[in-house]
Amino acid sequence: MIKGIIPRRRVEQVERWLKEMDLEEYRDIRMDKLSGGNKRKTSVAMAMIGNPPIIFLDEPSTGVDPKARRFMWGIVSKISTLRKKSAVIITTHSMEEAEALCTRMGIMVKGNFRCFGTTQHIKEKYGTGYEIEVKTSLEMEETE
Repeated sequence: MIKGIIPRRRVEQVERWLKEMDLEEYRDIRMDKLSGGNKRKTSVAMAMIGNPPIIFLDEPSTGVDPKARRFMWGIVSKISTLRKKSAVIITTHSMEEAEALCTRMGIMVKGNFRCFGTTQHIKEKYGTGYEIEVKTSLEMEETE
């Protein structure tokens, strides 16, 4: 009701996102009883109901296993690129997540934007550094 969905469409929307997020088997379980990954999936599904023009997701894949992370990334990517009905804004500490999901990114330091642009632009401008490969060998001396 909060999102203004007409009553006859509410069940359809809920069913669609339960299926999309692979949560059908948990439909009758309280959210506080779900695993962390399923809680995140439920939150994303709730955000998607009603096809909002802007979706804000705060660290959508933090704290989930790699398989669940890839699943979530696939859903977010599908929402933002295939449907083209919604803009998705994500906050994350993971550069890997940002690179996988974002066409543009901004970096904030102490609450202030420091840069905004494509992944490539940000890497070119701020990605300076060195990569060092170190090999060591351990020689054991024989003791008599």
